[in-house]
Amino acid sequence: MSIAKTTLPGSLDQKAKKPVVRYSWNRMKRKIIPYLFLTPFLLGFILFLVYPLFYALNLSMYRNRLIGGITFVGLDNYVKAFQDKNFWEGVRNVLVFGAMQIPVMLGLALLFALLLDGKLIRRQTIFRLGFFLPFAVPSVVAALMWGYFYGQSFGPIAQIATALHLQPPQFLTPSGILPSIANISTWQYTGYNMLIIFAALKGVPEELYEAAKVDGASDLQIALRIRIPIIMPAIALTAIFSIIGTLQLFNEPNILGAVAPTVMNSHFTPNIYVYNLAFSNRQFDYSAAIAFTLALVTAAASSLVLIGAFRGEDNK
Repeated sequence: MSIAKTTLPGSLDQKAKKPVVRYSWNRMKRKIIPYLFLTPFLLGFILFLVYPLFYALNLSMYRNRLIGGITFVGLDNYVKAFQDKNFWEGVRNVLVFGAMQIPVMLGLALLFALLLDGKLIRRQTIFRLGFFLPFAVPSVVAALMWGYFYGQSFGPIAQIATALHLQPPQFLTPSGILPSIANISTWQYTGYNMLIIFAALKGVPEELYEAAKVDGASDLQIALRIRIPIIMPAIALTAIFSIIGTLQLFNEPNILGAVAPTVMNSHFTPNIYVYNLAFSNRQFDYSAAIAFTLALVTAAASSLVLIGAFRGEDNK
C-alpha cells in the first residue's frame, strides 16, 4: 500500500514566501545601488555648491555697520547694486568684449567643424587635437603667455616690429585691451566649441547629404541649408556657454593688470569688482549681492539666447 505524503499548510506558505522576499530584496537593491554611487557627488554638490549659495544669499541680506554691527537690511544691498555705476561699467566692458569675441570664436569653431566633417582634410585626428590643445592650457597660463607676447618693451611682437623699423602695436592700451583679451579667449576656447559642433554634425544622417547631392546641391548649399540648420541647438548651446563665460571674465584681465596697471581698474569686470569688494574692502555682504546680481544678468542673457533659438525652431 502506498501512503500519500501530507504537507503542512505552514510549510507551503514559507516556500511560497521565499521567492517573493528574494524578488523584493533584489528590486530594492536595484533602486538603492544607483543612489549609493551618486552619494559622493551629491555630498560634494551640496557641500561645495548648494551650501555656499545659500550662505552667500543669506550674507547678501545683511550689512556690517560701524555703529550697530551686523544688521539685517533685506534687499537694500541689491537696490544699491542695481544703482552702482562701477558694477554696470564692468558689465558694459564684458558685453563689449563678448560682442567682439563670441561671433568670431563661434564662427571659427563652426568653420573648423564643417571642414572636418566634410572629409576635405586628411588626418583629422591630428587637426582635432591641434584645435583642442589650447583649451588644455589653463587660463592663467594662457594669460601669462599672451601677456608676454603683448609686452610693449620685452614682447616678441614688439621686438620683431622694432627690428623691421615699424611702430610696435599697442595691445595693452585703453582701446586695445579688450581686443587683446578677446584674442586670448578666442585662441583658447575655439577648439572646445568646435568639438561640440563637430559632435552634433556627426549625428546628422548621411542620407540627407547623399539625397542633396543627387538633387545637385553643392557642398556650400549643403552646409548652409542642411548642416547648419540641423545643428542650431548645438550652436545655441555653445553661445550660452560663451555668454556665461564672458560675464564671468576674471583670470585674463586680472593677470594682464600686472602688465598694464594703468589700464585696469578695480571694477574692470564684474568678477574683479566682486573680488576687490570682498578681499580688499572687506565688504563681504555687498560683494555677495553683486555676485547674485551678476547671476541674474547672466540668466537673463542666457534666456534671451534660448528664446531666440526655440523661436527659430518653431518657425521652421
